[in-house]
Amino acid sequence: MHIQQLELQENLIYVILVRMVGVREESIRKELAILIALGGEEAVESGGLGVVRIADLIGREKSQVSRALKMLARSGLVDRDPATLQYRLGWRFFALAARAGEPRLLSVAPPLLERLMKRLGETAHLSVLQGTEVLTVLSKSPSHAVTAAGWSGRTVPVYCTSSGRALLFDHDLGALRELLSGVEFRKLGPSTVGDVGQLYERIVAARAQGYALVDEEFEFGLIGAAAPVVDFKGQIVAALNVSAPKFRLGGRLEAAGEEVKMAADELSALLGWSPDPL
Repeated sequence: MHIQQLELQENLIYVILVRMVGVREESIRKELAILIALGGEEAVESGGLGVVRIADLIGREKSQVSRALKMLARSGLVDRDPATLQYRLGWRFFALAARAGEPRLLSVAPPLLERLMKRLGETAHLSVLQGTEVLTVLSKSPSHAVTAAGWSGRTVPVYCTSSGRALLFDHDLGALRELLSGVEFRKLGPSTVGDVGQLYERIVAARAQGYALVDEEFEFGLIGAAAPVVDFKGQIVAALNVSAPKFRLGGRLEAAGEEVKMAADELSALLGWSPDPL
């Protein structure tokens, strides 16, 4: 894992330990190191780690690690396998991390939207999937301030927007058919997809390059670029996108896609995601 990504993951664990579980500030480093070790590749592949191995990995005495693990186990942050006696991340750790993800998404996204808007000179959005529609939760335009209204805001169809396409990157054809069963593919723009099969082809192409581009699919003269945002589990939780009139952004659409992808990857890292194992 890169140093910056490791620091971001540590920040997320810090929030869980101090703000949600009540671990004392002075003991945070030890517990944090244990949890990171239990989230590492070795622990995942072997189904857990023993006290001695954890102590070796984090450079602490066995007795200190043993006491810390008992405390973490009482909190539900780690579990101990009764057969192997090895420790692994517990149910409460994942539950708390998931609960922290949504407010963290809203708190860390605005500066990235601001930067994306300034770099491209166009409106930038943070959106989530709501059924068969895309819900915008944050926006930043060259002439307007960032606004958030909880999870409420404007909705647009998922099948003809760049953000919708990015939010569907993890759907195979079967899941896509199930999601959009009963949805009428209305022709809103000159290039709107006509059915699920055509939509899936465009999703596959977009997934290969890491971002989705749409050209006059939602309405005439409007184009956009979007990329998915994933959480610490690698699951898609949102999408970043920019949209603008074709006469302004048309010649820069591919470049806009690259910019949006970089911003989305950075936002994903702030949520605890990493493409590399520990």
